[in-house]
Amino acid sequence: MEQKEKTKQVILTVEGMHCSACAKLTERSLSKKPGVKEAVVNYASSKAKVIYNPESVEVGDLIKEVKRAGYKASVFDEKQDPGERRAKETRYWLIKLISGLTFSLPMIFFMAYDFTDKLPYKDVVMPWAGIGSLIFTVPILVLVGNNFFAGFWSALKMKTFSMDSLIAIGTGTAFAASLYQMGAYYQETGQIIGMDGEKIPNLYFEVAALLITFVSLGKYLEAKAKGKTSAAIEKLMALAPKTARIKYKGEFIDVPIEKVVAGNVVMVRPGERIPVDGEVLSGYSAVDEAILTGESLPVEKNVDAKVFAGSINKTGSFEFKATRVGADTALSQIIKLIEEAQGSKAPIQDFSDKVSAVFVPTVIGLAVLAFGVWYFFLGASLTFSLLTFVAVIVIACPCALGLATPTALMVGTGKGAEYGVLIKGGEPLEMADKIQVIVFDKTGTLTNGKPEVTDFINLEPADKKMLAAVYSIEQKSEHPLAEAVVRYGQSAKVASQEVTDFEAFSGEGVRATVLGQTYLIGNRGFLERNKIKLEGTTTMERLENEGKTVMMVANKKKVLGLIAVADQPRVGAAAVIKKIQKRGIQVFMITGDNRRTAQAIAKRLGITNVLAEVFPKDKAEEIKKLQVAGLKVAMVGDGINDAPALTQADLGIAMGGGADVAIESGGVVIVGNSPEGVLTTLDLSRQTVSKIRQNMFFALFYNVLGIPIAARVFAGLGLLLKPELAGLAMALSSVSVVVNSLTLRFFKPGKYNWISSLAPLVMVIIFLGVFIEFARFSSEMGGQ
Repeated sequence: MEQKEKTKQVILTVEGMHCSACAKLTERSLSKKPGVKEAVVNYASSKAKVIYNPESVEVGDLIKEVKRAGYKASVFDEKQDPGERRAKETRYWLIKLISGLTFSLPMIFFMAYDFTDKLPYKDVVMPWAGIGSLIFTVPILVLVGNNFFAGFWSALKMKTFSMDSLIAIGTGTAFAASLYQMGAYYQETGQIIGMDGEKIPNLYFEVAALLITFVSLGKYLEAKAKGKTSAAIEKLMALAPKTARIKYKGEFIDVPIEKVVAGNVVMVRPGERIPVDGEVLSGYSAVDEAILTGESLPVEKNVDAKVFAGSINKTGSFEFKATRVGADTALSQIIKLIEEAQGSKAPIQDFSDKVSAVFVPTVIGLAVLAFGVWYFFLGASLTFSLLTFVAVIVIACPCALGLATPTALMVGTGKGAEYGVLIKGGEPLEMADKIQVIVFDKTGTLTNGKPEVTDFINLEPADKKMLAAVYSIEQKSEHPLAEAVVRYGQSAKVASQEVTDFEAFSGEGVRATVLGQTYLIGNRGFLERNKIKLEGTTTMERLENEGKTVMMVANKKKVLGLIAVADQPRVGAAAVIKKIQKRGIQVFMITGDNRRTAQAIAKRLGITNVLAEVFPKDKAEEIKKLQVAGLKVAMVGDGINDAPALTQADLGIAMGGGADVAIESGGVVIVGNSPEGVLTTLDLSRQTVSKIRQNMFFALFYNVLGIPIAARVFAGLGLLLKPELAGLAMALSSVSVVVNSLTLRFFKPGKYNWISSLAPLVMVIIFLGVFIEFARFSSEMGGQ
């Protein structure tokens, strides 16, 4: 028998990536390493997920491979606050930006003399502008732009190109051409400063300097905006208390949360957050579990009730036994799920990855073509042609395209968690937007999953003790329907009575004696076999036609009453079904119940497509039948006995309790068990996928608009673009994509997100206005 190959998974934090091309380069480098089975690198989250064979390669080798690609890697630390990681990245680019601005300011001062003759000492300053610009540009290239040149070199070693390649080629060309012009001027005049009060002509050191500075500005703004995309994780992590009050030698003491172990007795007072998961031992309270379920109403907690870390104790004090601590708590599992989802890829991202793979070499080719056409065919000067080459290279950096999918995915999955909907990655999020049919499991999904007494009909009004007798007898029964009767008796506050001669008949009913009277409780067949005269059968049939299970209560002679039990529809389930149907999505209900009961429940919920009398093992086959008909199918179930069907469906939506979120079978987990979560999933998916498409349009729109202008195709119309302004426009395009994704943070279930809808139009208007101003300014400068 062939032995299955061992594999492990590690998450690495990757530092130094600047765009999707960087991520692709790192991914390609890791994937080529012997022993690596799969590598997925996410630019937006700065993480690499690597599945590898531990017998062939070690984690240290993977880190070295990332370093060889030109970046820095370390094993992802789950305990580290993601806010700290983002803050570190933001500080890094802020330092770069400040350094660039500091060294660029003198060159901006030199440029000011080109615009006006009113500044004093022009004839003294301008001769030194060339040598001064050289002196100030070198530290910008070395200190601020060093990572771009390092990335360019790494890409060359991998025989590919990245965004670093474009920036390095653009700035390097401007710097080298200016250095060449300075050398030619020295050879001609013997001077390294300008003569006759003029500057050395055709020097563009400031192009290289300002280009790197503007790119650094864009990266700083991008890092700051990206930090906001992970706000959901930071918010959840902040909810976990740092200490807990545990019982030690008969007294309660405060200890660091890391010291709590399963089995500890923990006390929580009103207003405090629950530190770990557990089960209530004593006391009573109402707990706000909105962080897990998205539901604002507090949940009552009695003895044996489960409580979860991060939720807020609202009223009374209580003690509970810790059952899950550290990384095992529901809150930690949710955080882990969100992080994995944000580090995943959506299928739609394949498009941007394919575009990015061919985009950079294509742009380089276009830049060379633009230079050749202007210099060799249109007779433009070498300087004009070189600046055209640099402008095309710079304007086309595909940063915005690389940010289009992951930023929207990060915000969307984080927002879902806020409302109790855990979406396990980009694939289920995108699939939710394509669903044509939703199949709901009945029990525990559309219904409460707990039988309730709906009708208690006493056919002998004079018998006032029948309910107490039935209540007392059913307390001894283990049948699920008996539990419903017991709860009904408790709510009616009837007193228990002594029961003797109790007998249970499997699948039929029970017989017992209370206060000398013998009672039989069971189905029609049970009473007939005991030769009881049946009465009330018309009422019984009516109740059964309503989808209720009816038990008959009798003495040795006749029927005394009827008890109707039903699994009631969840509150709001019918409204959810109606809203889903309005979206043009077909709704099916699947159940193992008999067809009459199933049809009755379906009618109350407004469902016409019913799959009844289906065993759990056959549910997956019913899903497959719908898929064979060419439909995209979502299955909504409880994630346990519905696991095969959830796996078979194109999208599995598991209704799960907070403690089991990580082991559910579905691609989506609705923590609060409310059908409203299905609507939230559909709406959030639609908005997120729409946002990804908008971002991709922006990214391509900016390049389609920018490349021809940068290539000076419309120079005859006065539309030019200076390289440094092209760099700034490129940086702003990336920022606009991130900001567009951030508008998903205004998502609210059942509400129209006006800000998200209007944002694309507003940003297009703003960007076009900026672009026109840049082109006008460049034209006034003559494109030089």
